[in-house]
Amino acid sequence: MRSRRQFIMQAAAIAASPFISTRVTRALAAAAKPKLGFALCGLGGLSTYQLAPALQKTANCRLAGIITGTPAKAVKWRAEYGIPEKNIYDYETMHRIADNSDIDVVYVVTPNALHLDNALVAAHAGKHVFCEKPMEISVERCRQMIDAVKAAGRVLGIGYRCRFEPHHLECMRIAREREFGAPKIIDAHFGSYMGPSVWRLKRALAGGGPLMDVGIYALQATRYLTGEEPTWISATTTQGDPARFSEVEESVVWDCKFPGGAVSHCGSSYNTAGIGYFRVIAERGWFALEPAFNYDGIRGVRSDGKPIDRPATDQFAVEMDDFARCIMDGKATRVPGEEGLRDVRLMMAIYESARSGRPIDLKA
Repeated sequence: MRSRRQFIMQAAAIAASPFISTRVTRALAAAAKPKLGFALCGLGGLSTYQLAPALQKTANCRLAGIITGTPAKAVKWRAEYGIPEKNIYDYETMHRIADNSDIDVVYVVTPNALHLDNALVAAHAGKHVFCEKPMEISVERCRQMIDAVKAAGRVLGIGYRCRFEPHHLECMRIAREREFGAPKIIDAHFGSYMGPSVWRLKRALAGGGPLMDVGIYALQATRYLTGEEPTWISATTTQGDPARFSEVEESVVWDCKFPGGAVSHCGSSYNTAGIGYFRVIAERGWFALEPAFNYDGIRGVRSDGKPIDRPATDQFAVEMDDFARCIMDGKATRVPGEEGLRDVRLMMAIYESARSGRPIDLKA
């Protein structure tokens, strides 16, 4: 005959078994869920020092393949990351990824004016596309990318890492919840020093100068902090040293008006220290990030003395994980191709204002 203690223990085990089973089942399901295979298209500094390391930290992604025009890089990456030979492509063989089930997403990290061409190949191969910003160098080329990926039944995302960064998310919350009242003035800048003989100084590849490269961060910030689109833009550019800046601007500044009454003053330069910040002045106070757009070390402060202090995160890992999760769950990404198109449209208006010497009415 069983003892009373044995009976109670057995009954308790039976009662608990559904909960234990559920927890175990969920854990096993999460562990078994496949990660999406990412192929990096373009193995420059961003892929080498940021994206590839970030992919080692992701929960939903893995580095599955590479596309490069430099054979020496292919050899190095294969050895470092254990990439199978069959998952290594150049730009002439890139179309063959259509037959490779290891690769789900192509992350386009080539010069700006090559984004469309690379994205078209990826989309025609049936792969999802994640594209670095700026999305492309013209509005029409952005539209072509959107249409091609949509026609392929795949998802298109743009690499706006700051939209996933905790300090930026907190600033969006402060602005949207009106903690200091309505934002009235936004001052934002991001610049760097650009040496000679690089593709970013070639208009045919870059589409423009610092505005297209780093100024876009300041432009984006004004849009996600206000939650609105500008209705008016006025801009000016300077060319600087003709030995370096014969094709693109050295510096650019622009002012915008927003429907809710806020105005912004932004700037970017290729002849300054690599500094980026924004400050939002509202009705009853202000808040700011400086540095704001770096890969790490972001710091913030509010006029009431409270720090904007959030845990550090790998912005690239978070944005890629989110994109993969959107694909897996069939949800819309917060950084679709249409978002990239909006920025390119505004940057074209900034350049048009600088060329014409007149403000651009975006309501027209």
